[in-house]
Amino acid sequence: MTIDRLTVLAVLAAALWGAVAGALLPRAAYRFSASPGEPWRERCPGEHPVRGWLGRARCGRCAAPTASYGPRTASLAAVTALVCAALAAATGTRPEVAVWLLLAPVAVLLSVIDLRVRRLPDPLTLPLAGAALALLGLTALVPEHAGRWTTALLGALALGAGYCVLFLINPAGMGFGDVKLALTAGACLGWYGWPTVMLGTFAGFLLGALYGGALVVARRAGRRTAIPFGPFLLAGLFLGVLAGARAA
Repeated sequence: MTIDRLTVLAVLAAALWGAVAGALLPRAAYRFSASPGEPWRERCPGEHPVRGWLGRARCGRCAAPTASYGPRTASLAAVTALVCAALAAATGTRPEVAVWLLLAPVAVLLSVIDLRVRRLPDPLTLPLAGAALALLGLTALVPEHAGRWTTALLGALALGAGYCVLFLINPAGMGFGDVKLALTAGACLGWYGWPTVMLGTFAGFLLGALYGGALVVARRAGRRTAIPFGPFLLAGLFLGVLAGARAA
């Protein structure tokens, strides 16, 4: 079997993993989509208890038109499958691909939550940062990896500190959840080196600025309107990792 065939198989397996993992996200997305300061959702819109965190966001006790109450399962499955497939295509069969595939569904979940309620839950952001560093540390012990754990650690500290400064300067423009999420972004980008950290960081701010500018032009927001920045931070992370993996 050639390397090309191995890569194709890896991409197909990653897409399948992404589809399965993404299909389990809707219920968690609904439960975590509570406004800041409010507890996580425990009931569907029809006031029936919601059991568990994984699976479809659908209530068996509600009438058919209102039974579904969260993000569409097919949409989340498709997005997560595409993200995982792209990561596998860029990384190939190097061991760090397993880390990207494990982190990707949580990144998709965080993006959905932030877009819905402008909140990045601590139960997701903080463990994600710890998991990224721990998994990359283990990957650094495996032969044929293409990154450095030391730079990943320094990248997490540097990007987290940078976002913290921005938060302190303008708390209305950036939430502290973005600061915590920046730890994960810095770790993953730092794995491939400082140029990747700069590229991914710049891409996130550029995408956020373009989105905000488009809202202003469309008169759907003002110049001081706050936007959820988490999805753009993660989009920059995604683009940076793709570029870093291909260049490694």
